[in-house]
Amino acid sequence: MATPVCGGLKMSPEIVLIDYGMGNLWSVRSALDFLGKKPVISGDPAQVVRANALVLPGVGSFRQATEALRSSGLDEAITEAVLGRGRKILGICLGMQLFAEYGSEDGVSQGLGFIPGRVERFSSEELGSLKVPHIGFNRVISSEQSRLFRGLNAPTDFYFVHSYRLLPAGLPGQSSTCHYGVDFLAAYEHENIFATQFHPEKSQTNGLFLLKNFLQG
Repeated sequence: MATPVCGGLKMSPEIVLIDYGMGNLWSVRSALDFLGKKPVISGDPAQVVRANALVLPGVGSFRQATEALRSSGLDEAITEAVLGRGRKILGICLGMQLFAEYGSEDGVSQGLGFIPGRVERFSSEELGSLKVPHIGFNRVISSEQSRLFRGLNAPTDFYFVHSYRLLPAGLPGQSSTCHYGVDFLAAYEHENIFATQFHPEKSQTNGLFLLKNFLQG
């Protein structure tokens, strides 16, 4: 979708859904469409920098995703938009994990560094007889000060599909947790940075409510 042009000048897109070749773009777009928003799907760093709000979805390998972001220049564009211009961003599933400092999938690689910590695979010591990946609806315990969960009754069920997780200890901002063998970071928010390990676009009414909260800021 092209960015509208007014008087020869490109207008800033309201919401950019970042396309780096590894996202579940269409289900996220459908959810945002349902809420009355029309996100621009783009892998153009210039559009990402100009956006008023960003959504970074993701499915797949941490290393492959970071390589895709770096090779396209999207890593620098996202950082400029979020840290330089203060635009809000929502990371979903792998998108949330990419906010971490490091990830260990397919070898250690550097993330965007928006969330202090490292993404590690669930260990057999943590899970016991539980299986990897963690799939299905599970209960999230949200912070009372959370903007994402505002108006939702805690605890709230959301849909997960993941084998790697961030631990919640010692983070600034608001941390919401889920338990699957161990407490892990299910959602995070700090200033203009928002993230969910679960898929709000696949979490029915609760997910749509959370997305609406993000859009309203």
